Amino acid sequence: MSTPVWEDGKWQGFPRLEGTLKTEFCVVGLGGSGLAAVRELLRLGRRVVGVDAGPVAAGAAGRNGGFLLAGLAKFYHQAVQEHGHGFAQRVYQATLAQIDQMARETPEVIRRVGSLRIAASEEELQDCRAHLEALRADGFRALPYEGPEGQGILLPDDAAMNPLLRCRTLAQQAREAGALLFEHSPVLEISGNEVRTPQGRVRCSGVLVAVDGGLERLLPELSGRVRTARLQMLATAPIPPRFPRPVYRRWGYDYWQQLPDGRLALGGLRDLGGEAEWTLSSQPTPQLQQALEGLLTSLGVQAPVVHRWAALVGYTPTGLPIAEEVRPGVWAIGGYSGTGNVLGALLGQEAAWALCGKRRPGAVFLA
Repeated sequence: MSTPVWEDGKWQGFPRLEGTLKTEFCVVGLGGSGLAAVRELLRLGRRVVGVDAGPVAAGAAGRNGGFLLAGLAKFYHQAVQEHGHGFAQRVYQATLAQIDQMARETPEVIRRVGSLRIAASEEELQDCRAHLEALRADGFRALPYEGPEGQGILLPDDAAMNPLLRCRTLAQQAREAGALLFEHSPVLEISGNEVRTPQGRVRCSGVLVAVDGGLERLLPELSGRVRTARLQMLATAPIPPRFPRPVYRRWGYDYWQQLPDGRLALGGLRDLGGEAEWTLSSQPTPQLQQALEGLLTSLGVQAPVVHRWAALVGYTPTGLPIAEEVRPGVWAIGGYSGTGNVLGALLGQEAAWALCGKRRPGAVFLA
């Protein structure tokens, strides 16, 4: 239980933090957003130490569905209505550019296949049409879709990836470039000039907390602004090729993608779990796993389940991520509301510049 389909058992790992280190910046969290920040700090010529409570990408960064989706958690037309046209447009453009950048950085783990948003009701189909019209009105690529998966829209600039392999690749590259990275080093105390773990401490001039699920536990001042949910998934043995691109259905509550080796990774139904899924426990539950098996059956998939796992993800009431200085010298990014693969990487880079007292060219959130 709780082994993601992405795990291949080949990771050699990094050491624990022991003793005292002095550096310019410390990044807490070695998932996609934290590693993006580490890489950007290295590009800026800064010295950086990164720590994680578990192995690299042990949280949502290595346990998600592997979708690379442009935009915010809210669909584009909703984001325009709720956050303003200019901001929604800038975010969408920035995330499209971020997907391009990620594909250049790790081409071996990313597939440029687009994504589908599929309607599960007539009401949702009408919303898909509004979504399509809003994207096209602003010059973004989107197409009406009708096929074996159902009706909805095709977003050709989205992508799919192996999220765990991407993070491990980035971590290795960062270490080779001079970053000091440590696993199994849970943070006990954070200030703007020191991070303490059970066996060591990092003295620095600034800290970035790049954690999604459990962010409010690490930084209690964010309680009420971000809340952690458990997202459950499973994966089957290989099936014949059927789903050429990731599918997002039922307002995003159901999602799946078929991997290049034929396995089907499927997740969702969090809404059926109710209040129990707002939790800091990352263990899958029999009830929701059974429901996910029912979703498999509804898709006509009979292959045996070979993996079951869950991830902890931070949600915000507005759907906008956390990106700010929460204590003197301590910045935080997280709360991606289920779409952190692209937003997290973008914010990691913006936060690296903010730590240095600068604004990243083209920054959207930390402008």
